[in-house]
Amino acid sequence: MTSTFRQTVLANLAKPEVRANFYRAMDGLMTRRLDQFPDKAELERLRTQSMAIRANALSKLPELLETLEANLTRNGIQVHWAETAEQGNQIVQAILERHNAKSIIKGKSMVSEEMGMNHFLEALGIECLESDLGEFIIQLDGETPSHIIMPAIHKNRVQIAKLFHEKFPDIPYTEDVDELTQMARRILRDKFYAAPVGFSGVNFMVAETGTLCLVENEGNGRMSTTAPSVHIAVTGIEKVVESLSDVPPLLSILTRSATGQPITTYFNMISGPRKAGEKDGPEEVHLVLLDNGRSNIYSDPELLATLRCIRCGACINHCPVYVRIGGHSYGTVYPGPIGSILEPQKAGLDVHGELAQASTLCGACSEVCPVRIPIPSILNRLRYDGVRRDTANTNTVGSGKRRTLSEAATWKTWAWAATHPTIYHAGSTLATHFKGMLPTNLGAWTTVRSAPKLAESTLHQQVKNLGVDHE
Repeated sequence: MTSTFRQTVLANLAKPEVRANFYRAMDGLMTRRLDQFPDKAELERLRTQSMAIRANALSKLPELLETLEANLTRNGIQVHWAETAEQGNQIVQAILERHNAKSIIKGKSMVSEEMGMNHFLEALGIECLESDLGEFIIQLDGETPSHIIMPAIHKNRVQIAKLFHEKFPDIPYTEDVDELTQMARRILRDKFYAAPVGFSGVNFMVAETGTLCLVENEGNGRMSTTAPSVHIAVTGIEKVVESLSDVPPLLSILTRSATGQPITTYFNMISGPRKAGEKDGPEEVHLVLLDNGRSNIYSDPELLATLRCIRCGACINHCPVYVRIGGHSYGTVYPGPIGSILEPQKAGLDVHGELAQASTLCGACSEVCPVRIPIPSILNRLRYDGVRRDTANTNTVGSGKRRTLSEAATWKTWAWAATHPTIYHAGSTLATHFKGMLPTNLGAWTTVRSAPKLAESTLHQQVKNLGVDHE
């Protein structure tokens, strides 16, 4: 792990209130998810079905994207392709300039976070107001999301109440959650009608019908996509599915895995701009399809499973590392287990390779993943790619950049000793005899646990139990 990552983790571990917020929130999410799947056999069948749907879509990704574009265009939706985040931002900028738009109202979109779109447009003098309550809260506080589903999960109601009172001093102070929600609603309501452009993410894209599906609970997504005269949606190229019949199983397992709900309050299906005689809806709909490293991931059969993700956040909710260090420790758009495999592949192992080490490999993430992504296996692959010498045999960005001579020499020496029983036996015996010289301070290890203390001949006995006896 890089020193920057270590420093951030240590800083966040020293914030007991934030850690308590995470513990409470994650415990609740895990319990609610468990309650939604009383029949374990039904859960496993649904996981297998969902995995098959996503794997099928990825196996046909190029042709499905072409079919999607054709059907979206037929429906009147304008499709734009962006290879990089910079190109995606430039496409959005061009659309806004064409309409002389100086403000937009946004629904929740992790891909827009990936693009850094808010900062990009604000630098151009264009206001980007988040309408999702969690996103609105962290925007007020100048923060980034700490969770892909619940951006402000690291804050409790008292912290939010103080923030609202600081930003809106004319509004009476309250810690009542319902009143805080209504306060945000009043602030945002006029913006939906005043903003010339609305913005959203996409949960699923249906190639068969040219339909954009949007899952949400607050209604802000529906307002953002219908009230303004122009709607811009942005998503990764991997979100496509083949047919409309693929959506119900994915929706069912997405909502139950994410927030423990049988279904969200709103499920929006967008198939085109406002038609003649219709009373609401945008006059223009644009879809920006972002690659940003996804094609490179797609080219590797082993890493391809990363793209099956439906962004439910279940792996994050069940990750003991995430719960302890918090989302902001990762320093990336996508935190937790999914971020630890996705971010190094997008930005490179030389940039975010340390995230692949931020895991105990306990397997909790893969056990709850609704589309059965083998996250621990991919983490191990990325760890190997980071230190491998035959970099010509992999497409992983930054492969081999984390290899150090000292570490390589250490493991080479250990491998040599482990394959020479007499040397290994002598070394273990010496370690037992000189155990009294073992330091009690082992750096980061002993900041959270006691240094190991071996009883007399314990190590020697452990070696014998392994069958390493050559006398």
